[in-house]
Amino acid sequence: MNKIESIKKENLNETNNVSSAELFGIKTDFEVPQFVKKADHCPPIDKNYVFDEDTTVAILLGLKFNKRVFLQGLHGTGKSSHIEQVCARLNWPCVRVNLDSHVSRIDLIGKDSIVLKDNKQITEFQEGILPWAFQNNVALVFDEYDAGRPDVMFVIQRVLETEGKLTLLDQSKVLDPHPFFRIFATANTVGLGDTSGIYHGTNQINQGQMDRWNIVAKLNYLDEEKEVEIISKKISANSEEKKLIKSMVQMANLTRKGFEQKDISIVMSPRTVIMWAENYKLINNVQKSLAMTFLNKCDESEIDIYKEYFQRAFGEDF
Repeated sequence: MNKIESIKKENLNETNNVSSAELFGIKTDFEVPQFVKKADHCPPIDKNYVFDEDTTVAILLGLKFNKRVFLQGLHGTGKSSHIEQVCARLNWPCVRVNLDSHVSRIDLIGKDSIVLKDNKQITEFQEGILPWAFQNNVALVFDEYDAGRPDVMFVIQRVLETEGKLTLLDQSKVLDPHPFFRIFATANTVGLGDTSGIYHGTNQINQGQMDRWNIVAKLNYLDEEKEVEIISKKISANSEEKKLIKSMVQMANLTRKGFEQKDISIVMSPRTVIMWAENYKLINNVQKSLAMTFLNKCDESEIDIYKEYFQRAFGEDF
């Protein structure tokens, strides 16, 4: 590394301590590091984002104390966006990797590739996302962690130890972690596989690996007032639209209760309600926006139940 690169890297690693309560609007107050300069891969700030207390504290503990944080929650509850928005306010670069069944060990570690240098074709090792992130001040987020392939999971297990090193057997190298490298995971299940019947493709996670996650936080459905607040801010709702959003959330809560009682097979997530509200703003019709956002995805035999939920929430027939 030359002198200029060293100075650049040093500047990017410069931090100040800021108050968690002031920056995130939460009750728990402690100092957390914030990078002075915003580097590449920093997520954009969503000024209307509302932070959940427990989830935010878990993420901040992971960032400040180099803890491995696992976020579990139902779909559409904002697990990944929560990590991104915390990182955004701390100027902390954040990169997400979706662990679908096509992501392999080679994708994470890297592989030999043919490249052109000085008009000659040579074989050169192209490092994957894991070695790159491991050596930089990056919060690496593995989404859909419970859908990862076994060979991929064992690669990740190497870096779950806080001071763990990354051994690249193909390169005969042992890498030391960057002091500000952090690792997170999000999943719909907590490593026990799909027990609800709605998350097909998820796997049971080796409990030896689950034991290496220092902090496990759950982010599920919020209380009604908080959810209405989040959605209202998301679409910049006026007073009339806020009343409609309250009814939308009430219907969503009815679907969640109905799902728990096994009356229906598809539940409305907070993400679904946000999309419903956004589509309503486009066409100014509650029923049509509900149909195009949610009902058209549902089982025909259950439509009457959803229409009943609509009537109970809005006080009018569908």
